[in-house]
Amino acid sequence: MAADSYHLTTFGCQMNEHDSERIDGLLESLGYEPAASAGEANLIVLNTCSIRESADRRLATQLGNAKRFKAARPGVTIAVGGCWAQSLKQEVFERYPFVDVAFGPGQVDQLEQFLVSDSQKAQGFFEFDGFTGELPMRARQDAQAWMQISVGCNQKCSYCIVPSTRGLEVSRPFADLLAEAETLVARGAREITLLGPNVKSYGRDLRPLRHTFSELLAAVDAVDGLERLRYTSPHPQDMNLDVVSAHVELESLCEHIHLPLQSGSSNVLKAMRRTYNRDRYLARVEMIRAAVPDISLTTDIIVGFPGETEADFEQTLSIVDEVQFDAAYTFLFSPRRETEAAKIEDGLVEPAVASERIGRLIEVVQSTADARAQRFVGRAVEVLVEGPSRTDPQRLRGRSRHNKPVNFDGIAQPGELVLVEIEAATSTSLSGHATLLASAQR
Repeated sequence: MAADSYHLTTFGCQMNEHDSERIDGLLESLGYEPAASAGEANLIVLNTCSIRESADRRLATQLGNAKRFKAARPGVTIAVGGCWAQSLKQEVFERYPFVDVAFGPGQVDQLEQFLVSDSQKAQGFFEFDGFTGELPMRARQDAQAWMQISVGCNQKCSYCIVPSTRGLEVSRPFADLLAEAETLVARGAREITLLGPNVKSYGRDLRPLRHTFSELLAAVDAVDGLERLRYTSPHPQDMNLDVVSAHVELESLCEHIHLPLQSGSSNVLKAMRRTYNRDRYLARVEMIRAAVPDISLTTDIIVGFPGETEADFEQTLSIVDEVQFDAAYTFLFSPRRETEAAKIEDGLVEPAVASERIGRLIEVVQSTADARAQRFVGRAVEVLVEGPSRTDPQRLRGRSRHNKPVNFDGIAQPGELVLVEIEAATSTSLSGHATLLASAQR
């Protein structure tokens, strides 16, 4: 075990994964080396999430393990970062007195201040004053990179804790993002994913040098050597023609849009404060598919929101059947602290009812996703190789421009682009064999 070793566990979304890359870079710049397990580390870091209840349960288990490791080796330091820490603030130390330092998503840099200080008494850092993008980074996948373009959110969705854990919306300077994109590509990134709670509203706070999200897409697309460009996630109210047109005009911009729905019922959407209704969402879908018929559309759906009736839920089932999503991430409603929805006492959906509904929804999602996936059978699709298949180490896996996982036979290295002839498709993945390196076709 290294004298200064650390183990980092990440919960939650891609923004947390990206923050963890910065935590890795920060710690390694201080001389820390990764440990094989938390039980072997001098520093245990938990980068937390507050969006889903399941993340809270897994975090509780990890904190229990950390407590045991510290009891066995009192010199171990325990750090808790991320949205869960931000939502509890000083209460972290009241609940878990063995925690040494807690910090929110905007205070990752304060972990360094704590670790190098002479007196390491328990401290919490919870102000919204920084971007992890300004910190050193250790990329976890060299060919694929995330780039944080904004933090915070100005939406007031009644169920969402993001505004209280990541603050109000702040965009990173346009020039800084272009410089980072060029650096990432120079280091070997072939694909960049732009990250933000609501990427489409990027630039509205940049004054006087305001830039739109579509302008940012065009500028990053122009970076020499970039093969693929993605983003996640836009709010449906902000999905306008300029971004849709970018999918037609920009060579690197992938044929995939993640457009969160949350509910197919206008009544439930209003209670969620989503600022659009069923018809407006469908109009966005129609606009997108008119411009890019082969687009891959994925979404998020919450089941069991307070007040959701059977008729409301049937509206969700019908919109899933109408839109024919390529994939949908489905969640049971769970109240989050400091949100409006957590205070609702009337119309609560019984857990058994919500579970039965989500089961029915998953069946429809899988059926429509399977039907959509069949359009790839017989086609040669470009795949960015990620490594061995998780289900069969003799095969390779990667991801298509449509964001579909692809398992295939062939010889290629991680980071290479290959053409794969698709022979079979399911609701969740494609399967086939490699024909040649995509670069050989160019």
